Amino acid sequence: MLFLASQSPRRRELLRQLGVDFDVLDVDVLEQREPGEPPLDYVSRVAREKAAVGLLQVVAVPGAVVLGADTEVVLDDDVFGKPVDAADAVRMLRRLSGRTHQVVSVLWAVSAGREEHASCTSRVEFAELSEAAIAAYVGTGEPFGKAGAYAIQGRAAAFIRRLDGSYSGVMGLPLHETAGLLGRFEPVA
Repeated sequence: MLFLASQSPRRRELLRQLGVDFDVLDVDVLEQREPGEPPLDYVSRVAREKAAVGLLQVVAVPGAVVLGADTEVVLDDDVFGKPVDAADAVRMLRRLSGRTHQVVSVLWAVSAGREEHASCTSRVEFAELSEAAIAAYVGTGEPFGKAGAYAIQGRAAAFIRRLDGSYSGVMGLPLHETAGLLGRFEPVA
């Protein structure tokens, strides 16, 4: 039985596209980067901790596999998490404006007897954003709850000049890598 250690509606939607049956677990993991921790190591650690905390909830379920994932926006070695308020969202979008950043997604699948992971890094180039465009976008509320203060599948799609990598990975769950990872546990339908 597959369990997704995430309350993200985007991750649930994406995982359904693979045609697998799964249940959702509510996990609470502190998402705080350690001093000097490289961005990829940080994202991997958080995804693994989500999976491990989820496994503790279902360890008695025979054949339980827990999928944990984390996705972060990285620019100049800074990790952009979810904005805490409108001013933080504006700050993030100003920094992303006219620049190319990375979106790093890491997945961990864990069971009682094993654990494996996969990762995906995409490069996203933003167009120059005017102050008015940033304010209007933040005013929609869409940036909240999204790493880097934007949703590629929403209105922010108009900001993206170029994407080199995984669209679903930028959304929060790279499907190619997820299918491969789950396939190492059992075949995906």
